Amino acid sequence: MDLPGMWQHFSLMASELSEDLFEEGCGFDGSSIRGFQAINESDMLLFPDPTTALIDPVCKVPTLSITCNIKDPITLESYTRDVRYIAQKAEAYLQSTGIADTSFWGPEAEFYLLNDIRYGQSPNSGFYHVDSVEGSWNSGREENPNLGYKPRSPSDTLQDLRSEICLKLIEAGIDVEVHHHEVGTAGQGEIDIRYGPLTDIGDKIALYKYIIKNMARENNLVATFMPKPLFQDNGSGMHVHQSLWKDGKNIFYDPQGYSLLSEDALYYIGGLLAHARSLCAIIAPTTNSYKRLVPGYEAPVNIAYSQRNRSACVRIPVYSKSEKAKRIEFRTPDPSCNPYLAFSALLMAGLDGIQNRIHPGDPLDKDLYDLEPEELADIESTPVSLGDALDALEEDHEYLLKGDVFTQDVLDVWIDYKRENEVDAVNIRPHPYEFFLYHDI
Repeated sequence: MDLPGMWQHFSLMASELSEDLFEEGCGFDGSSIRGFQAINESDMLLFPDPTTALIDPVCKVPTLSITCNIKDPITLESYTRDVRYIAQKAEAYLQSTGIADTSFWGPEAEFYLLNDIRYGQSPNSGFYHVDSVEGSWNSGREENPNLGYKPRSPSDTLQDLRSEICLKLIEAGIDVEVHHHEVGTAGQGEIDIRYGPLTDIGDKIALYKYIIKNMARENNLVATFMPKPLFQDNGSGMHVHQSLWKDGKNIFYDPQGYSLLSEDALYYIGGLLAHARSLCAIIAPTTNSYKRLVPGYEAPVNIAYSQRNRSACVRIPVYSKSEKAKRIEFRTPDPSCNPYLAFSALLMAGLDGIQNRIHPGDPLDKDLYDLEPEELADIESTPVSLGDALDALEEDHEYLLKGDVFTQDVLDVWIDYKRENEVDAVNIRPHPYEFFLYHDI
């Protein structure tokens, strides 16, 4: 996977799969992967991880799929910008602290299944167009537009396709818990997978997106994990449930604590909130992310925590009083993020909160969108743009460097890449709405 989060692949013939490949690796051009090597140091090695082997569930030709780790061909050391290696280091660092031995992650990655998506940019034009038979703008047509969150068919036209996707996910070894239509009118959906350890869930989110995109294509649809593909409708988030365990016990659980949370859980929340603005550069890492992170549409822009309240940045689910179910949910991430980097950064922020006993203050058990202006002024907000988030990361990143989990070169390349290829690239292009505002000024 490249640094921004796109899965890369190549195919070998079965006759080429040998023990030597696992021991000596396979060469590839690192300069062709975003965020990796310069042209004068491009040679890199891939080492297949046999624990990830599975029969690809979407290939027509029987294909064995194996995820690889990356090493330098000269030193044979693991590559610092290998995002999977960063996740593995985060898990090792957790164990080294003695705070816990395992972290569990349950991401809820939302997506849209569209009938049509077109876009273009040239010196004299720029446009995008999306369409869905479920779109509210098609209410005058026979398609019967969708009514939002969890409607039944025929309003939900994608029930069977989501079920088929679930079967493919299960075939690939991913435990699926539930699927449903989401609030977004134009085919927004969610498929929840069972929680698991950090690197393992990073692997499964990569596979999850791969399967959904391919199943959509097979059915003449387009799947997008863009955070905000539609104006004035709900964006796609990736709420991340997380908990820490030690010796088989959930250290977030305390039957006497607020919402059954332990002191360590509160400190963990304190770390997430203290570093929320810099975290956004990694967990909401696109310019489009900040079209989602605006007040309304259930987007958590206020840096606060609460039980049940979905308008808070951190929510503590109260569906169950069981120790096994006690967890916290960080609602700011979106599915455009690199899962290995996002989960690792969240873990490092939470651990920093525990290590430095950062208390999150009192919970806000009220609708944060309905606060009076003087109350709202006391609550910090998430960044308003990717540029602001990158500035925050530049100022606040020491917590990520602990244990060499993230290295300075990774953060420097990330910030430079995002500024040059995304922030600046969007800023210099005229926006279609600007013509509505200004063409006859």
